[in-house]
This record gives sequence, structure tokens and C-alpha cells, in this order.
Amino acid sequence: MSDFGEYAPNRPVQDALIVRETQGPDHAVVPYTADNLARPRLGPANPFRDDSAPSSLKRKNVLTGHAEETFISEHTFRAKHRAVERAGAQGPQREMSMNNRERKELHKRLRAEREGKGDATVADGDGAYVGPWARYRRERYEEVEVGEDEELGSGEEYEVVEVEEGEDEEVVPSGTVVQAPAPALAKRQEVEAVGAETTEFVGSNEYDYLGRTYMHVPQDLGFSLAKEVGSIANYIPKKLFYTWRPHSKPVTALQLFPRSSHLGITGAADGAIKIWDVYRDREVLRSYVGHNKAVTDLSFNTEGTKFLSGGFDRKIRLWDTETGQCVNRFNCGKTPHVIKFNPSAENGHEFLAGLSDNRILQYDSRAGNSTVQEYDHHLGAINTIEFIDESRRFMSTSDDRSLRVWEYGIPVEIKTISEPDMFALTKSAQHPSGKYVLYQCSDNSIVAYSAGPDKFRQHRSKAWRGHNTAGSAIGLTCSPDGKFVASGDTQGSVVFWDFKSCKLYSKISVDAANGAVNCVAWSEQETSKVFTAGAKGEVKMWD
Repeated sequence: MSDFGEYAPNRPVQDALIVRETQGPDHAVVPYTADNLARPRLGPANPFRDDSAPSSLKRKNVLTGHAEETFISEHTFRAKHRAVERAGAQGPQREMSMNNRERKELHKRLRAEREGKGDATVADGDGAYVGPWARYRRERYEEVEVGEDEELGSGEEYEVVEVEEGEDEEVVPSGTVVQAPAPALAKRQEVEAVGAETTEFVGSNEYDYLGRTYMHVPQDLGFSLAKEVGSIANYIPKKLFYTWRPHSKPVTALQLFPRSSHLGITGAADGAIKIWDVYRDREVLRSYVGHNKAVTDLSFNTEGTKFLSGGFDRKIRLWDTETGQCVNRFNCGKTPHVIKFNPSAENGHEFLAGLSDNRILQYDSRAGNSTVQEYDHHLGAINTIEFIDESRRFMSTSDDRSLRVWEYGIPVEIKTISEPDMFALTKSAQHPSGKYVLYQCSDNSIVAYSAGPDKFRQHRSKAWRGHNTAGSAIGLTCSPDGKFVASGDTQGSVVFWDFKSCKLYSKISVDAANGAVNCVAWSEQETSKVFTAGAKGEVKMWD
């Protein structure tokens, strides 16, 4: 055998042994010398370190030197704390330097400042026994007289007034109605006056020759406005046909009259709501004024006789479409981002409101301000609500990048879709077939989710791209026959795709110089009539 032993070829390298014959005891040889131990550490040098200083000096971890953590008992801390309270910051040192006589005199003087212990036979009231829990007598604050309009100087305090027993004081009996001060009452009346609703007919003729209002569907146009929705083929519009200018600020919501689409209603950032005629004289007919901040969403009921409006003033109002009267008010406490009437005949009087505080509230429009049901599982502000499965269920999306499916009337979700690669879904539109719900995604695309009775999933093969929507709530819609998808754009365009192939067919520039197109609506009775509205406050009809 050699000095290094016999190498076994079948043995792993890490198991090889080195055998050495030595005369002395076994020991480990450290190959480092003093010079090696004094070598600098590897890596970049610290420019703020002073290597010339003795290594025994510790580096400063506070501005004034080196601070270390220390641990003391609760008894020691309380004793030092009381000593500081008795004799100031130097109390502990002063007490340690005192002899026994001086320390006894100090404690005797402190006990004299305490109130009496009381009588042990008295449990409550004057002279009750307090024992060792008697309080110290504190000096009264100096009274400072301050004028009505005079401000206190630095270091001064306001006067503390203590009412002694026996002094006359004003006592208001329980149940007495006290009138508010005049300034507070005037301010309250001013706030209430801001929420007063008004309406005005601004058209040329409120009634026709038969006494009918604008609610009557025109029947002298040469074509019917009562056809079954989706019964005619739709085409992409090509040119601008008419422009309304009902608002001076950006339009935030746009809705067409249900089924007939002979009227349109818009809400704007100035809080005003306007209804305008599509076929007769194409003029603005009536204004609804009640919101003192921007309108967030609008929703017609199934018949179109009433509509809901929500605003950043944290209120939802129910309006009569014909008379303009505010029928009911709902103070939800938070901003309603989306409101939606239930489209079913059974629950058509109820609606849902998605709020900025992650909740969805269910209201009865015939009742007062109280909620019928509350859905509170989202973790972000609610963006969209869509009724599915013959209004027995609804889908909601939120800023928490999730999609949830609910049973209507039951505040428990039956499906949650939340993927790591999901973006916030800001606007929605239901496909006329009822099988899909399309969502405006924050990654500049439109995605589709199935709305079947059993399966709720995203269709990865369907994605419509070619527009810019990131950072804005851009509306979208489908043609009544389901062949086309239309969406606004932040660059002032309206974009049209084919639903099946997702091919981009057309991109019409509405007004590139005046910002985004927020709202898009497709007429349910004509082949290619599309309405757009955006940042300029105009409503344009394309055909």
C-alpha cells in the first residue's frame, strides 16, 4: 500500500480515504498563517470605514454613539418611573444619594399630598374608602383670559374650567327638542337644497297633435320600430349622420330606449341628464337635474317608463322618464359605479348597485332607502354587473381582478374566477345569444366568458385587440344580431370586429383631438345605426 492508500475505482470520490502514518497524535493542520488571517475581506471596499481605528471601538449605530438593547424587570422600570415623576429627571440619582432620614422625609411629604383614604364603612359617595388608591392633589391650572378673536401664543394653553358641586349650571331635560344654532341651521338647509331635483322640457313641442308625448314610439317612419330584436342583419356604419350637443362636459353614460331605440339618454360630468329624440326633430327634449357631481351610470327598466341614475354624490335617483319627476332616492353612502335593473318580469322593480366600497346592494325601487340584500365578497370597487341565466344569476367584476357569479337574492357566490395573469375588467356587454358576456380588459383587449347554466370560464380563443383602453372605463356593445363587436377607444375612435373570427373590420375616427370615446350603443331596430359619445360632450350617430 502506498502512502495515500489504494484507490478503489468503484467507490465514489467523496468516500475516498486518506491514510497517513504519523508518530504523534492525530491533529488537524490549518493551512492559514497569521498573514492569511490578516488579509482583507473579498469584495468592494467600504469608503466609510476607518481601518486605522482600533478594532475594539464599535461602530456608531446612532448619531451620538453606540446603543445597545437592555432588558429590565417591570418592578425596576416602575420604580424608576415613579422616581422621575416625584423629583424630575434626576429623581433616581437623587434618591440613591439620600440617606435613610432624607428618604423617609421625602416619602412623608409625598404622602401628605395625597387625599384621604376614606372610611372603610362607606362603600360609595362622599368619604368612600379608597385606601392605597387615593389620588394626589394636583395644582390648579392658571386661568388665562382670552378675547373672542384673540389667539393664544406659543406655549400658552386654553383655560380649563371646572364646575364645582352646587354651582348653577344649565340642565336640559331628557327629550327636549333643542333648536340648532342659526349658522348651523342655514348650512344644513343649504346642503339639503343642493340635492333638490328639478326637470325642464327644453324641446319645441311637448305633445303632438293627438296629445301624445315623446314616449310614444313613432309609426310614420316607413319602417317598424317594433320588430323582434335581432331579427334583421346588421352592418358596420360608414359615415357620420347627425350630432347632438346636449352637454358641455364629457359624457359618462349613454343608454337607448329599450327595444324601440327611438330615444337616447345621456349623463355627463356636470351631473346633468338629458334625453333626446332620434327620429322626429332630433332635438334635446328634457333635462333631469339632481346630481351635484358627475353621473356614473344610467339604467332603464324593462318598459322604459323609469330609469335610474347614479353619481359621485353617492346617491341613486329613480326618475320618471315622461314627467321628469324624481320618484325615489337611495342614499347608499358610497359611489355607485354601476347600477342595473333586473330585466325579469317577476323582479323588474328591483335593481343592483355596485359600490366603491366593494359591496353590491340590492334595492326595491318601490320601497324606501333600505336594502333588500347585500353581496360583500369582492375585495375592490365594483365595475360591472350582468344578469344571466334568465336573471336567476348575475356576474360581477371588480378592481380586485376577479369575476364572481352569484345566485340572485343569495349573498353567497357560486363561482369565483381569479387568475394570476388576469387584469381588471372595467366594462361589460352581454352577447344577444345569452351564452357569452364580453368584458373590456385593462390590457387593451376584450375577452369573453361563457354565461352558461353550468360552466363559467374564459374562452381563450376569443380576444379582440387593436384599440387602446388602458387606464379608462371604455364602453363596448354587440350588434343586435350578434355578428359584430364595437368598442370605444382612448384615442378618439370607435372600433368594429367580427365576433366569430375576432378580425378587426373597421376603425372610425370620431374625434381624435378631443379625447376618448367613452360610450357606444347600437340601435336595436336598424341595421347600422350606432351612437357614440365621449370627452367632448357630443353624441354622434353613425349610419
